[in-house]
Amino acid sequence: MAKTSKRLYLIPVLSKSLDILELLQAENRPMSLETIHRRTRISKTTVYRVLKTLVHRGYLAQSPDGMYRHVMRPKKLRFGFAGQSADMPFSEEVTRSLRDAAAAAGVDLIELDNRYDAATAVQNAEEFIHDKVDLIIEFNVEQSVAAIIGDKVASASIPLIAIDIPHPNATYFGVDNYRVGVEAGEMLARHAQTEWNGKVDRVIGLDLPEAGLLVQGRISGAFEAVRSAFPTLPSDAFLRLDGRGMRETSTKLIVEYLENHPRERHILVAAATDTSALGVVDAARQLKRQRHLVVVGQDCIAEALEEIQSSTSPLIASVSHETNAYGPNLMQLGLALLKGQIVPPYNYVSHKLVTRTLSQQET
Repeated sequence: MAKTSKRLYLIPVLSKSLDILELLQAENRPMSLETIHRRTRISKTTVYRVLKTLVHRGYLAQSPDGMYRHVMRPKKLRFGFAGQSADMPFSEEVTRSLRDAAAAAGVDLIELDNRYDAATAVQNAEEFIHDKVDLIIEFNVEQSVAAIIGDKVASASIPLIAIDIPHPNATYFGVDNYRVGVEAGEMLARHAQTEWNGKVDRVIGLDLPEAGLLVQGRISGAFEAVRSAFPTLPSDAFLRLDGRGMRETSTKLIVEYLENHPRERHILVAAATDTSALGVVDAARQLKRQRHLVVVGQDCIAEALEEIQSSTSPLIASVSHETNAYGPNLMQLGLALLKGQIVPPYNYVSHKLVTRTLSQQET
């Protein structure tokens, strides 16, 4: 009876990748793509793609003259990520984007939830420090503890990236808060000019004071844009309310305001977050005053995009902070910091205004 040969479950491209890596390890000197191609007899296209992948994952380094060399990797990198809150849609979108980017880069992502709470954010930072992660990415909305977190992390000599809310000793990554506020305000002003014949009774900013002055720039920018369009509006026509970025809180504030001002018919609302903006919509519907106000939000979360598509909704637009770009950019920034590269102190993501027309076109 003939012997049955053993079946080998091999992955050809993986074998070729290991051949290339082992060659560079054995030579322990810089080598060109052409030399590696000749020595391994692997097609030049495959060698090129393998080399680029190994450089991206940190196994190889490429010098300015195009030479490749092996890099010692004593351990897999671990990044600590403290999310803003698992209950906040925008925070969850950022988390998903970062999770995917970490997997693609071969980085272990250790996730904790700040729960929209100052004390929890400090505890999470301390846990990352205790675990000796290589880098911390902090998404903490409470500016009151930003200095505490920044100091603790700096004392542990761990690089820190702060998302959207600046922290001392941290590299900032996020949206240009004032600029996105201006674009929201310009949208509100255009609506008043085209739909209300230039009439404005009140401009309300649903703010997020605990996030600090930079995030409050979203409301400052919106107010400035409306002032530019309506220079005769008195200063007392502008009102800031603390919506905390929360839906129920924002609903209660707007219900109370509308009940106390039953004669106002032209109210512009700039919301610091879409979650707050949806609270405005809830309040308007509860009192059947949808036609008396319009709101523009920030973040372009899924529920807000769905709401914008309704022709009767007070929510007429939102500024997208392009959360799908957060993960890849944060990963690139974190790896650059660990390599000792010089990076800008403020790193802004792209953004775009999404209106009812644009939302319908995209769907």
